[in-house]
Amino acid sequence: MSVNVLRTADGWWAVPPRTPSGKTPAHRAVRIDTKAVTTAELLADRAAVNDAAASTEPGTPVAELTALSPVTTPCRVVAQMVNYSSHARDSGFAGDIPPTFFRKASGSVSGPYDTVVRPAHVKFLDYEVELGLVMGAPLPVGTTVTEQDLPSYVAGLVVTNDVSARDVQLTKGQFYESKSYPTFTPAGPYLTLLAPEDFARLLDLRLRLSVNGELRQDHTLSDMIVRPARALTLLARFQALAPGDLLLTGTPGGTALKAPPKAVEKIGALLPPAVKWKSFFNRQAKNPLYLREGDVITATIATPDGRIDLGEQRTPVAHAQAEAR
Repeated sequence: MSVNVLRTADGWWAVPPRTPSGKTPAHRAVRIDTKAVTTAELLADRAAVNDAAASTEPGTPVAELTALSPVTTPCRVVAQMVNYSSHARDSGFAGDIPPTFFRKASGSVSGPYDTVVRPAHVKFLDYEVELGLVMGAPLPVGTTVTEQDLPSYVAGLVVTNDVSARDVQLTKGQFYESKSYPTFTPAGPYLTLLAPEDFARLLDLRLRLSVNGELRQDHTLSDMIVRPARALTLLARFQALAPGDLLLTGTPGGTALKAPPKAVEKIGALLPPAVKWKSFFNRQAKNPLYLREGDVITATIATPDGRIDLGEQRTPVAHAQAEAR
């Protein structure tokens, strides 16, 4: 059975799992007796996590704890591009989509309730709820990962939001910069450590993201194009991973950015780049879905029966100018 782990400034906490009946447990957390500081160190002390999760002591109400990102940094943060069929349709892709990875700066990782700060020069800020895989064992270059041995490499799961500066991404073709500003990878609240049998439920996980209570994204992992075992195998052709590293596995459809209609796209292809992008972003300025100051993003990932539940991430949005005042 999965175990949810919280990280605070005071250490690590285990949140008892749901009962077999699916009933919600008391919202309490038990401190983990560990000297671990990093996520990798905690994963190496799984016995201490299990002891805390099985504890019958009263613990501390979860509501009284201030959760930090359960993924500590520095670490490698890698992401998959266009990895859900619904997102591919929104983005105007047709036919087979080659698996593509990009890196994010680990300095972009922030807590599950921290403010997402839009840099002053960014006009079009977008959201992307994603399932994050947290590595529990080394993944050397050349490794082949099968569905059966996926639990040998992946320790757990985390809710992430691949926040994106679309005007930087599109005009510069620069994924690393557009997705790496500080606060652009909220993670948590829980690091959900999985038992081997839990991996059979991955495709049941439902990703949901709302802005100000309005549901924007809502799909299960069954919409995923390249699934975790295959993704790790492809990534390991050139990239080693270590315990505590994070792989973002793509976002479903429903983001603010969508491909223009085919007719508009054909006309745009005939324009000089500067004119094309000016025209495109003039249209985007009328799109009300981009994130604005004061918005609140809520993201969840869970199975329908709640047996695996990564918790609720809730992040307000602010502009850099407002932060500076």
